[in-house]
Amino acid sequence: MAVKSKTHSGAKKRLVKLASGKVKMKQSGMRHLLSPHKSKGKRQAGATAYVHSANMNQTKRLLNF
Repeated sequence: MAVKSKTHSGAKKRLVKLASGKVKMKQSGMRHLLSPHKSKGKRQAGATAYVHSANMNQTKRLLNF
């Protein structure tokens, strides 16, 4: 009997698979202690980000697709 594979519950809350095959995510560094950050860094961290191709194998394993 094979072991049932489960979706990683932390990943399913934070990552969204798109129809194009990309995985959308939110960048870190926007919760607190923002005063030392430059405006440019805060603006860029607020933008939509996608999982890099180098990390897609890990992401596929977490999300079971």
